[in-house]
Amino acid sequence: MSPALALKDAPGTLTDLAQGAVVAADAVLAEATAAVRARVTEGGRISGAAIEREQRATHGLAWLATYVESVRQLASYAERLGAESKFGEIEDLIVRIGLGEYLAQIVGGIPMSQGEMVRPGDVGLSAADVARRFTGAADTLIATGNTAANRARLATLVQEQESSGHFGEPGLDETLEAIRDEMRKFSVAEVLPHAHQWHLENAYIPLEVIAKLAELGVFGLTLPESYGGMGLGKESMCVVSEELSRGYIGVGSLGTRSEIASELILAGGTQAQKDHWLPKIASGEILPTAVFTEPNTGSDLASLKTRAVREGDVYKISGNKTWITHPVRADVMTLLVRTDPSEPGYKGLSMFLAEKPRGTDETPFPAEGMSGGEIEVLGYRGMKEYEISFDGFEVKADNLLGGVEGQGFKQLMQTFEAARIQTAARAVGVAQAAMDLALRYAQERVQFGKPLIAFPRVSDKIAMMAVEVMIARQLTYFSARQKDLDRRCDLEAGMAKLLGARVAWAAADNALQIHGGNGFALEYPVSRVLCDARILNIFEGAAEIQAQVIARRLLDGAN
Repeated sequence: MSPALALKDAPGTLTDLAQGAVVAADAVLAEATAAVRARVTEGGRISGAAIEREQRATHGLAWLATYVESVRQLASYAERLGAESKFGEIEDLIVRIGLGEYLAQIVGGIPMSQGEMVRPGDVGLSAADVARRFTGAADTLIATGNTAANRARLATLVQEQESSGHFGEPGLDETLEAIRDEMRKFSVAEVLPHAHQWHLENAYIPLEVIAKLAELGVFGLTLPESYGGMGLGKESMCVVSEELSRGYIGVGSLGTRSEIASELILAGGTQAQKDHWLPKIASGEILPTAVFTEPNTGSDLASLKTRAVREGDVYKISGNKTWITHPVRADVMTLLVRTDPSEPGYKGLSMFLAEKPRGTDETPFPAEGMSGGEIEVLGYRGMKEYEISFDGFEVKADNLLGGVEGQGFKQLMQTFEAARIQTAARAVGVAQAAMDLALRYAQERVQFGKPLIAFPRVSDKIAMMAVEVMIARQLTYFSARQKDLDRRCDLEAGMAKLLGARVAWAAADNALQIHGGNGFALEYPVSRVLCDARILNIFEGAAEIQAQVIARRLLDGAN
């Protein structure tokens, strides 16, 4: 009997234990949700002020829910691969270790950040409450999952699979697997050999590389074929973003701008706007950039002050924007501004498709009424970040997205799910890049007469990277599949982004630790990966904002 069939059919196997753990974890989450909800309910309603006051509890609940969903997706992963006879020893170990570790952290403490742990007491549960639910399957997995022997064996299998570049079946269909292989080959040939030099020189990703990405269909991946796209789903976007980001996050992020612009136009644009812009975005003829954030506002988009005043057939834009990625070489800006100052908060915001000429380092913004300066950054280079000032910058009235004022925030909200799923995929790619570097260095570096990977503290780190990368990957793919089924998935997308960012940072930090002093040297690529990983916990919704959003959804949906 094959290992896959044995796991699928025999009672008490891993899949049975995993499903039992899901039931137990769900019960703990239900109790925690009820307890936290009671804390933040005032006058029979959920209180925003109470949610903010009880951030430790509410954000802790978000992390608990993310862990429970991770347990569910590991169980689903094991079941699906078992049914397809693809569930081998390495997949078995990844699931065992992952389930054992995440269940143990639910009991003992989930790290929200390096210095913040959420424990059962923070979400209104006692140790006895959790222990009561974690008898049986969960308790067995905690005791037998993340053991020294399992980690050592997984580290051995990971070394054996290094030449393939894949560490465990990702659970993709044949089409997505072919896309993954194609993107991996492109990344190895066109990106990896140059990525570190681009980073060190703070150089733009060459236009030749962008042109090749366009030929591969990266910019029109999820656009309908009627607009020149490939008509694929968001799961394909995850695969592409992951493999390109594994080579260099800058390259993996080039498609983000096209994805956001396309989502905005598809969901909120007029037919004329769709017909004009989408084919050009899909072909790579036009490079878009997103211009939303302002100084001193950050995630508080309701406080945006940049103004658009209509004068005849144009709007004149005045105000300041910041943290704009790849604006110099962009041809169009998705520009969020205030068209009605009398409307408070989000209601007065509108979105524009603001055309601009391409610039250079010497003359970044050769457009009247537009100027700006580069923001020097630690990582996430290759596209460059800018702050931009608008002083009477003109946008054609026809380029008001949807042709109606006051819809900007609503239009932007429609892109959040896809943007966060894509960011989660980039995080998985960065985490995998860190693991690649750590594994290679640990095998090649000899200390005290043997390679570093022979030391348990080193092989343990690499084993846990393999486990957490797969957990983040499965959570990300799940959220993408929900999106492809046209289901609301802001909760799942937020969880994938929240966990993926933390996993990427942990993997990069541990990879640098394995490199020792050499990891601190700029010449070693792991120093770049560390800097690139750090931004993932900040953009597309900082971890604290993400946890707040997840908690609100959980609490509003509780009975």
